[in-house]
Amino acid sequence: MVIITYNEEKNIARCIQSVKDIADEIVVLDSFSKDNTKQICESLGATFYEHAFDGHIQQKNRAITYATYPHILSLDADEALDETLKQSIITVKNNWTHDGYYMNRLTNYCGHWVKHCNWYPDTKLRLWDSRKGAWTGINPHDKYELHDGDHNTKHIKGDILHYSFNSVADHYKQVEYFTNISSKAYFDKGKKAPLYKLMINPIAKFIDHYLLHVGFLDGKAGFLISKISAYATYLKYKKLRNLYQK
Repeated sequence: MVIITYNEEKNIARCIQSVKDIADEIVVLDSFSKDNTKQICESLGATFYEHAFDGHIQQKNRAITYATYPHILSLDADEALDETLKQSIITVKNNWTHDGYYMNRLTNYCGHWVKHCNWYPDTKLRLWDSRKGAWTGINPHDKYELHDGDHNTKHIKGDILHYSFNSVADHYKQVEYFTNISSKAYFDKGKKAPLYKLMINPIAKFIDHYLLHVGFLDGKAGFLISKISAYATYLKYKKLRNLYQK
């Protein structure tokens, strides 16, 4: 089990406690937290390491190198396993037959479990043979991918429980932070931000989440998620345009 952290004292205990009965080891790679993350991790039996943060993808790949075993379960600090997923992982441990295992993620948004908005099932590859793949993507949106060639995967039952935002203010705060990272990553890759993307893509994002993926069935939470996701799309391209103008 591997986790990366930074100032996660509100979440990390729940995450570790959800896996401590099934994990052979719990490795935490921290970015020099200023709160009680380290003390909580060590009190719960995790092996704690520190390294300066240089990107989500880079840090997650680095964290794997601290693990003793090649078979890795990766969670974020604000995630935990439900009971069904725990049992599925135990079954896998007793008979490892695939290179990687996919699982669904269910997100809690301000106290509401989101079943629509393109937020569920939100399938993730989080259990794998670390010799067969690596974290990739564009920061901050990382994803684990198995290397090209022969590999097999399986989807297992149960959900990762994702405790995303306690308030709408937290959501906007994350949007500000993530769009700073993503716009810089896009800029570094030479991606452009034509005016039509600034105008059309946010509208398309809202329609996708709220109508095509029936976010309205999640009530107020669905509307807020769709609206803020559209705003995040706008802000990402706006910041990207600003980088080119500078």
